[in-house]
Amino acid sequence: MPKTVTLGNGHLLVCLDKFGRVKDLYYHYAGLENHVGENMAHRIGIWIDGSLNWLDNPSWEIKIKAVPDSMESEIKASNSQIGLELDFADVVYNERNIFIRKIRVKNLYDRNRNFKIYFNQQFNISQTHTGDTAYYDPHDNVIIHYKGRRVFLINLLNSGKGIAEYSVGLFGIEGKEGTFRDAEDGKLSESPIEYGQVDSVLGVDIDLEAKEEKVIYYWLTVAKSIKKVKELNSYVLEKTPDYIIKSTTDYWKAWINNQQFTFYGLSDQIIDLFKTSLTTIRTHVSKNGAIIASSDSDMLFYGRDTYSYMWPRDAAVSAIALAQAGDFNASRRFFEFCSEVISNDGYFLHKYRADKALGSSWHPWIRNGKAELPIQEDGTALIINALWTHFELSKDLEFIESIYNPLIKKAADFMSDYCDEKTGLPKPSYDLWEMKFGIHTFTASSVYGALNVAGKFASLLGKDKQAKKYLDVASGIKNGILKYLYNNENKTFLKHINFDKDEIISDKTIDASSVYGVYKFKVLNFDDPILKKAIEVTTDRLSVKTDIGGIARFEGDIYHSQGGNVPGNPWFITTLWMTQYHTEFLEKESEITEFVKRFNWVVTHATPSGLLSEQLNPYTGEHLSAAPLTWSHAEYVIAIINFLEKLEELGICKACYPVK
Repeated sequence: MPKTVTLGNGHLLVCLDKFGRVKDLYYHYAGLENHVGENMAHRIGIWIDGSLNWLDNPSWEIKIKAVPDSMESEIKASNSQIGLELDFADVVYNERNIFIRKIRVKNLYDRNRNFKIYFNQQFNISQTHTGDTAYYDPHDNVIIHYKGRRVFLINLLNSGKGIAEYSVGLFGIEGKEGTFRDAEDGKLSESPIEYGQVDSVLGVDIDLEAKEEKVIYYWLTVAKSIKKVKELNSYVLEKTPDYIIKSTTDYWKAWINNQQFTFYGLSDQIIDLFKTSLTTIRTHVSKNGAIIASSDSDMLFYGRDTYSYMWPRDAAVSAIALAQAGDFNASRRFFEFCSEVISNDGYFLHKYRADKALGSSWHPWIRNGKAELPIQEDGTALIINALWTHFELSKDLEFIESIYNPLIKKAADFMSDYCDEKTGLPKPSYDLWEMKFGIHTFTASSVYGALNVAGKFASLLGKDKQAKKYLDVASGIKNGILKYLYNNENKTFLKHINFDKDEIISDKTIDASSVYGVYKFKVLNFDDPILKKAIEVTTDRLSVKTDIGGIARFEGDIYHSQGGNVPGNPWFITTLWMTQYHTEFLEKESEITEFVKRFNWVVTHATPSGLLSEQLNPYTGEHLSAAPLTWSHAEYVIAIINFLEKLEELGICKACYPVK
């Protein structure tokens, strides 16, 4: 189930599901730890006319969207059977770890009504399932869940009054389904404390006259001590929830519109998705600079792990998007994070946790009895390439000087040395898609680009000997790509090659990343006849020729395969790559319409709340795999900005892209 909204501030990240329930809650980093997740959710229910209706009941019609100009959710839940409507406005406070829900409750009937709203909290604190405690605190009239240095306080406000009834109990153990069942008779038992695997329920009574509406507030504060969550609770009561909500929305509105882009020729829907993409990426950025791939914990239902890691590949693209959008603070913190996790030998491993520890992996350290580095070398190269974008726009030479030795030089020395003397190409590593081991066109192209960038950085800082070394190796890689990785037979680039002694084993699978790498890192100019033909062949072979459309990753892609006569599922990433390429050929204003169509394809296939997954079902358009995926959102942001920059270069729009 894709998430519908993500809200965060760098320490606290909250994800809502299609019922508007809290489904993932990360603290102390974005992506680590998830204190809900798995098969848990924070339920919301209405007790009225002798029965309880949780929001996941089919009788509710729920519409959820993200407010484009702010990091805020907008949820409308209506139930004609019981004659009630709920409107939610939710935020995570940008300054402190507080999640607030403002709920407007409306009576749709022509008679007075009395009912109760129940809120159920299920936590798996620190993802361990044991040793949690939940209790009712009568001094502050709040519910507190805690384990060690992870503490959660829940409170609400209804016409100046707080919690009216409560209950704490067990779920998922000792035959207990959950304390939320205690609410189903309209009266909570007020059990005050429990330990183990615990949940809680709190409730309020509401009286509404005919057609009347009232507002209630629900909030959750998060900290590392009971004292601190109580201080945050007092802060909410003192400042008022409305103040915090307005302060948060004002902050993110200023952040989103700070650069004052002129979205020439683009529709409101395209612009809204651009803004939602920016806030979605930003919610996945931790205060320490880690940018995680996705906060969607539902991957656990289909695999062994989640996407809540810092992949160098995904994060580097997100850093480019943030820098291009003018958020140099976030992109700088990312590169500082990278300088701390890069290996002593100058490469990045598969992925990292947000706390800078090494993440899980399926890449072995030995192949065929021979020790091999378990790396995607493109991950190392992409970070250096992204750093050049950050510098070009920020002009922060002092930062580059501070990070040159611990990051740039270390990575560039590794990439320079990790090359085959005979071919000039990088030695084998895992590909962009984390599947194949070999010498890949995309990887070689990204290393070529990174060493050119490293050469530029070295020249800027007067390190001419190092600059020459990096540029010379880059030149050799380019020659190697054109000699060994171009497939003259089908006029495109090979997926990868391997060597069996002196024999070259070629993988001729058409892969979108191969030709994109040659373009992106300027191995060939965008209008070079060889590249143009390769793009044409790749697009033809990887186009998904169904009503859904889009571009697949590579021929025969079986990841989440739906079968049938398609090369693979359409990915937002690869489809947007082709849009970025074709932007290079934009020459006149009349051609804008074609790009609006390309952007509208993304808008059409986004979720109603504006989130982009990894890939789509080629027949139904259903979102597959993680949603949201920051990489998908980043490629959309980059595609839009490249388009605006092109319009500015052509003089069609004088200030389309103010960052540059």
